[in-house]
Amino acid sequence: MPLLQTRGAGSARGFGFSATQAGGGGCDGTVGIFGLGFSTTRNKYTYATCTSTASGVGAASGTNQLGAAAGNSTLGIFALGSVPGGGSTTRNKYTYATCTSASATSSSVKSAGSPGAAGNSTRGIFAIACSCFVGTTTRNKYTYSTDTSTATGVGVASFATCGGGSAAGNSTLGIFTVGKQTSGGYPNPFFNTVRNKYTYATCASTASGVGAASQASYNGSAAGNSTRGIFALGVNGCACQLNITIRNKYTYSTDTSTASGVASASSNTGGPGAGVSWATCVNT
Repeated sequence: MPLLQTRGAGSARGFGFSATQAGGGGCDGTVGIFGLGFSTTRNKYTYATCTSTASGVGAASGTNQLGAAAGNSTLGIFALGSVPGGGSTTRNKYTYATCTSASATSSSVKSAGSPGAAGNSTRGIFAIACSCFVGTTTRNKYTYSTDTSTATGVGVASFATCGGGSAAGNSTLGIFTVGKQTSGGYPNPFFNTVRNKYTYATCASTASGVGAASQASYNGSAAGNSTRGIFALGVNGCACQLNITIRNKYTYSTDTSTASGVASASSNTGGPGAGVSWATCVNT
């Protein structure tokens, strides 16, 4: 009964990522819940029938976009991200059994810009991005059993980011694409290839020894199982800022990343994934 998470931007990020409990097989359960972005609407996708519906699916508490999500086998925590007027601290708790959405513990600071989230069966790690238009390294740990959230003792990002990140992982670690680095100056930051590895048992984060992306990018998305994560790079980091089709495979056991032999996306059209859609999926 694993669980999942989200990642960055598109619908793969759509959420995005999938973390599993020990011995779990990844995000291969019965349903996925997708927040569509620019609205309060969510869709429930049933894997067995390849069908999707908005009917009877608990909506977000407000119009939002560029959010993130993580969860386990019973619930998903959705950080709403950008709302009309700017960033938000609001989170919703979605209960799979009843298809209902309710208030969840807020983040420690406002966040926007599709920062990414990953987790395991007990907690979700939420990156914070563009707090009040200022880049930040902050992450929050959300504990599902107590519905509590904290930034205390949580490993921070290796540099300040203003969004465009993604994440995938398994039951022991999460791999975070850090996204847009603010050293370039908001709103034209520096795009990079950096990833961080977050270890749940120690609440520690590092960029050392972590396989980098094959090219600079942001607003990607990610999904995975217990052995590897597939990262769609999103928008390239050159001046033209084009959507690209490249995907990378990240192998958790070796901390290596490659684009070689990894199937690319069918087209490079569309905007940032997580900005449009994000989701949690879960084994039940």
